[in-house]
Amino acid sequence: MALICPCQKKSSMKNHSTWLLLLLCSSYAWAQNAAPTYYKDISPIIYQHCTSCHRSGEIGSRSFTNYEEVLDAASAIQYETYIRHMPPWKADPEYRHFLGENYLTDAQVQTITDWVSAGAPAGNPADEAQMPNFPEGSQIGTPDLVLPFAQAYAHAGDGSDEYRYFVLPTGLTQDQDIKCIEMRPGNTQIVHHALFQVDAEGSAAEADSESELYGFTDDNVWFALDGSLPGYAPGQKPPVSPPTIGHKLPANSDLVVQMHYAPTFQTQTDSSVVNIFFADQPIHRYIETKIMLPTDIVNGLFFMFGGEVKTFHGVWDVPKDISLLSIAPHCHLLGKTWEVYAITPSNDTINLVRVPDWDFHWQRDYQFEKLLYLPKNTTIHAFATYDNSTNNPNNPDPTPGFITWGENTTDEMYYLPISYVNYQTGDENISVGEALANPEWVFPKNQIYPIYPNPTNGQLVVGFSLIEAVQGTINIYGLDGKLLKNVASNTNYLPGKHSLSIEIGDLPSGEFIVAIESNKGHRISQKVILMR
Repeated sequence: MALICPCQKKSSMKNHSTWLLLLLCSSYAWAQNAAPTYYKDISPIIYQHCTSCHRSGEIGSRSFTNYEEVLDAASAIQYETYIRHMPPWKADPEYRHFLGENYLTDAQVQTITDWVSAGAPAGNPADEAQMPNFPEGSQIGTPDLVLPFAQAYAHAGDGSDEYRYFVLPTGLTQDQDIKCIEMRPGNTQIVHHALFQVDAEGSAAEADSESELYGFTDDNVWFALDGSLPGYAPGQKPPVSPPTIGHKLPANSDLVVQMHYAPTFQTQTDSSVVNIFFADQPIHRYIETKIMLPTDIVNGLFFMFGGEVKTFHGVWDVPKDISLLSIAPHCHLLGKTWEVYAITPSNDTINLVRVPDWDFHWQRDYQFEKLLYLPKNTTIHAFATYDNSTNNPNNPDPTPGFITWGENTTDEMYYLPISYVNYQTGDENISVGEALANPEWVFPKNQIYPIYPNPTNGQLVVGFSLIEAVQGTINIYGLDGKLLKNVASNTNYLPGKHSLSIEIGDLPSGEFIVAIESNKGHRISQKVILMR
């Protein structure tokens, strides 16, 4: 046995301590410089900013709900986020903040790039971020009025955009105050966006009756509609009005839906549904909308010759004290930028919205975080810049020529809806976000969400929520109460939201009841129509 003198032992221990310290330092440095992993670093970004659109039934072309799906698209995600094409938030956050902002910081973009460069490692599944609860059938809850298309409409596969109007009778026997209107597109592959208006005079229904196909275009028909409502854009949660503020839906009125169908090279059908939510409290102030148009432009007529880059300056002198709720700049493929601000009588400048990189495919209604007070005689200035040259890669004309106002995508628009209410003292303290942050579906209760598509040709998506864990049975009944089909028996469901697909194509055409029954006596149901 070798003997170690005290000095040798001390030296050995010192060397050992030094190596241990170096090892710890190296480990710490490695940990600090370790590549990002999906579960720890990427899943929070994806689930918060991407999955709302990139999941089954929504507008995204791919689903991003787990590691395998994101891994398969890792390079595309890295590229799209690096060039700031995704997420599609176009308003400049340094100009003004809005509700529901969805953009990535420079650090988040770099994290995605570093992750892909490192080979997209998975990491520890225990580090995965919690997936938000995305309800099916509605983003708001159970609607008070459901207005489905009367039939499916076939959008021709000729590679062209189409704007078509559909008239949905409300069937209301008395006026109703509403807080939210929600589009549930039947075919997310072709529904680009939708605008809603109220027709209490029947002019749209008359135009519809003269059309050979379902719905109509306004090519040869002119009618005036009042009561513009918030529109639909893919990926945008429908706005919920603050308490005591909303819209009126008159008795015996029609809801007119202008659908923009995107180009497709295969004829596809759409049968969409509109959900209406009545106000929980009496409405004291009805929302008004000022739409700035070419008639508001003060620096020339709205037209461009080939090769021109022009900025049009619109002006609106606010006629009374108002509180703004939202703003929605709109133009077509020649659009490059928007900037809108207000100058008050005391010469204060209030930024409203700036879109430095306009994208026709990603437009939306921007909602202010709080009601925004503008005193009487405030002037709103709205600047929109267009590029009608070959330098614009989005120019639909390879040899640009004269262009002016028109509804077709190959035409151009200057169109700026501004929603507001009459000002009341204290509006500056009313947060619009409070209404949006607490939609009905946040609070679980026993309910079934609107089943869609309805009518259906066989495939249904059924969403429901439960207040407690149950064993559930899902059955299909005839209107006479006769059991026609058992979908699931004694299945365990946890509290919260659930969604499943159901096939009823083996049943004869007609009306049926989808019922969800539990071992604790709960029963929720909804009627569906099967058409072939």
